[in-house]
Amino acid sequence: MVYNYSEMKKITGIILVMLLLTLFRVSAFAEHDYVIGADDVIKVTVYNHPDLTATDRVSGDGSLMLPLIGDVKLAGLSVEQAAKKISLLLSDGYIMDPKVSVFVVEFRSRKVMIMGQVFRPGVFTLSGNTTFLELLTLAGGLTKEAGDKATIKRKSLEAGREGEGLITIDLRKLIEQGDASRDVTLMDNDSIYIAKAGVFYITGEIKKPDSYKHEEGLTVIKAVTMAGGFSDKAAPGRIKIIRKLDKKEKVIERAGIDELILPDDIIIVPESFF
Repeated sequence: MVYNYSEMKKITGIILVMLLLTLFRVSAFAEHDYVIGADDVIKVTVYNHPDLTATDRVSGDGSLMLPLIGDVKLAGLSVEQAAKKISLLLSDGYIMDPKVSVFVVEFRSRKVMIMGQVFRPGVFTLSGNTTFLELLTLAGGLTKEAGDKATIKRKSLEAGREGEGLITIDLRKLIEQGDASRDVTLMDNDSIYIAKAGVFYITGEIKKPDSYKHEEGLTVIKAVTMAGGFSDKAAPGRIKIIRKLDKKEKVIERAGIDELILPDDIIIVPESFF
């Protein structure tokens, strides 16, 4: 039996509740984090200059036609970066200290793929500004065998540079601790993968010998605690760990309670001689 941390063992409803609790924080974060792309409809306003207000769709080459300054390349910029760029262009001989606001009126459709330990893996078409946590809900939530890391593979947005970048999300901090800053706004063609959790095994003079979910930083004493503690006959000073490294078996004799445990380790708690 594989144990998962408490929140991840619960059904998708738990995630939905958390989404409601953090909705406003996540939305505010995502709005600034959103990266503009072709086919987004953008509204640009300049404080005290209503004649410069413009609402239009970003062209295929990523630019937007604006009064006074003409075509401005906005694709690949966040909403905040776009506002700063337009402000800088307007301040160059047109308006003194312009206050520019940029809003996404209509988001382009984006396709993202989520695979691995979710109930409904596959390709999803997103019509709005969507975060990882919201996609996780659409995908039915995490399975009980999910690990505590999610990886997002993302194409580079920098002009003239090809390639992909990787974003790692700590699911434990995002889901268990409700840390909305760990959430990520999704972009077109993102690929998300949630791997299966590693396990370790503990047997011998322990109250609940079994296999358990491996966690980062796991030590012998924490593994013993997860397994219910030592039995009355246990010999804590003679704990043995069997570990496979490069297809070879290594035995750690008399492992200390602070010894780090790796996935697939076998912990053996022997019986005391006395």
